[in-house]
Amino acid sequence: MDIMESSYGSAPTTTSAPSTTSKMRKNASGARTDPGWKHGLDMHDRKVKCKFCNSVCSGGIFRFKHHLARTRNNVAPCDKVPENVRLEFCRLLEENDMVTKKKRGAFSTSEDDEVYERQARGSNLENNVTKKGKVQSTMNSIFKKEERERVCQQIARFFYTSAIPFNCVKNPEFRKMIEMIGEFGRGLNPPSYHEIRVTMLKKEVDYTKSLMEDYKKEWKKTGCTLMSDGWSDRKNRSICNFLVNSPRGTIFLASIDTSDIIKTKEKVFAMLDDFVEKIGEENVVQVVTDNAANYKAAGEMLMQKRKKLFWTPCAAHCIDLMLEDFEKKIEEHKVTITKGRKITSFIYNRSRLICLLKEFTKGKELLRPGATRFATSYLTLGRLFELKSALISFFASEKWLSTNYASTDTGKDVEDIVMDTAGFWSSVITCLRAAKPLMKVLRLVDSDSKPAMGFIYQAMVNAKKEIKANFKDIQTRYVPIYDIIDDRWYNQMNRAQHVAGYYLNPQMQYSDDFENNGWIKSGLYMCLERICGADENLAKTIDCQFDQFTNARGHFGLNVAKLTRKEKSPVDWWDSYGDDTPELKNFAMRILSLTCSSSGCERNWSAFEMVHSKRRNRLQQQKMNDLVYVMYNLKLNGRDENKGKGHDGLETLNLDDVSSDDEWITEEPSSIHDVNDDDDFLERAIRDQLCAGDRRDLGEDILDLEEEDDLDAQFVMLD
Repeated sequence: MDIMESSYGSAPTTTSAPSTTSKMRKNASGARTDPGWKHGLDMHDRKVKCKFCNSVCSGGIFRFKHHLARTRNNVAPCDKVPENVRLEFCRLLEENDMVTKKKRGAFSTSEDDEVYERQARGSNLENNVTKKGKVQSTMNSIFKKEERERVCQQIARFFYTSAIPFNCVKNPEFRKMIEMIGEFGRGLNPPSYHEIRVTMLKKEVDYTKSLMEDYKKEWKKTGCTLMSDGWSDRKNRSICNFLVNSPRGTIFLASIDTSDIIKTKEKVFAMLDDFVEKIGEENVVQVVTDNAANYKAAGEMLMQKRKKLFWTPCAAHCIDLMLEDFEKKIEEHKVTITKGRKITSFIYNRSRLICLLKEFTKGKELLRPGATRFATSYLTLGRLFELKSALISFFASEKWLSTNYASTDTGKDVEDIVMDTAGFWSSVITCLRAAKPLMKVLRLVDSDSKPAMGFIYQAMVNAKKEIKANFKDIQTRYVPIYDIIDDRWYNQMNRAQHVAGYYLNPQMQYSDDFENNGWIKSGLYMCLERICGADENLAKTIDCQFDQFTNARGHFGLNVAKLTRKEKSPVDWWDSYGDDTPELKNFAMRILSLTCSSSGCERNWSAFEMVHSKRRNRLQQQKMNDLVYVMYNLKLNGRDENKGKGHDGLETLNLDDVSSDDEWITEEPSSIHDVNDDDDFLERAIRDQLCAGDRRDLGEDILDLEEEDDLDAQFVMLD
């Protein structure tokens, strides 16, 4: 009979008692009246075998019941006992304990005092007891409040004296740690310095490597992108990070200390080539780096040696450079950004003004770090415009006029800017007209959670169309913007794989405005030749299969395939309906699986900042590499586990709490690339202002806002 059936299906069979039953102990093998015998077998000599885990417990049936209740009271817990059985024996043991203490006179007559006394003893029994189908209030929450406060105070004291960030308590591993300590009970010997630093770290590295095996399997199916980017720590050591991206996610491979290396194109090529070899040349479809000349030259050298992969500059960096060129080359942008920077630096260098301003902004900051590392200037202009009404109200208030700053020359200048004596706010609108469309593209390519290769070409086309419409088709206003975009795009980013991704993306291929011109086909066949290499038969087979895809024949023409063109990601769509053309399917998935930027490298800078801090500056490079490897990859794995469970994956992976101490705060400028913002306030702020009646104030310099365009709907899966 099944163990579970025998345990719960019928009442236990009682052995007929001999005539001397009254003299026998209740728990003797011949009595069998104790409920513990339902789940244990008498092995003689006060040993009981568990029917669930087959382990043998010494100490008789009493200790065996603790085994089932998992109290760890001088016996190993049963790891296979059903939850309802465990709770039943927790309750029985607590009741027996109460009866015993009453007989000994250890308890008062008050039932509450009895329970409190038992709980104060630190009983290891389960607190949550199910009775008559209802979960009873836990005794700990009622009677151990003071003890919990004492324990929590000690935990907090450890945080305070170790300078541990408070948000560490949001880390799921923190709660797991507390739960495991509680399950262990009294007598836990904490890990030593050596164990934390060496033994446990090595085990965690091995464990993390085992988790990464699933990612590596995905590389063989869809291919992957090797990403590389440089970084300098607080001691000005130059660190080069290497990560791998695929639709499964991004994982951190290693970092190399390049402080003693002159990063010539030969040195960079050697590093990239070495990692391609480690990953497997057959798995690497693309290498993404920044746009520096040495990386570009190294990428070309790599393509000469590795005939089937592509080198691509980071799209996010390229778009950021476009926005920087707006500031450098267009006078109105330069003047407006300078004024905006003057506002923020003036306020953020005076703590009293920060406090006063928050009363008007309802706690909102003029600057707020977020997930986007690029385009700080325009993100901050957008934030200023969002808080325009609050800023005007503040500088028109008695609170501002009562401060000493209101009479200073700098204070008067800032007040004049905010009160729009020189048309500051209309200039902000003009700047956002040009920047907002590019910000959409930036948000697309700056995400490494979904591959963007199938969307970037159309995204740039739509961005230019939107800029033209924003300036009402007046050439003198949008042509300078176009010139800056085209100079960067065609010289740096106009890659064959971008148009190949556009062609192979079902959302684009079957749309009414699909472009099937010579340039698109040229890029497509350039990609085909490079992916296939010397295998001419494979290239010919794929070329013949293009017609079946473009004409939606076979599985491509199924009604469900048509319905899911915009519902599924391009990679998943091909995986579902590309079986009629297996060679083309493999080619399409390898192109559409590619990322467009090396943002994943930059997102782990904060992980490096924690590891490469002054308190850890004596760690060897390998140990620092191990720490970042564990930290970054376990957080990524935690994000993947939380997908679909109602958790916010971005919150779990919050690796870049970036400081805001850049030139938008400090009054002596240095750099503008450290402040982040992930809010889509560029459009929302303008719309809110217009809805509030500001159209009258802004006159004809209003940015005409329409409903969400088709591109936004197409990118919904990538946001």
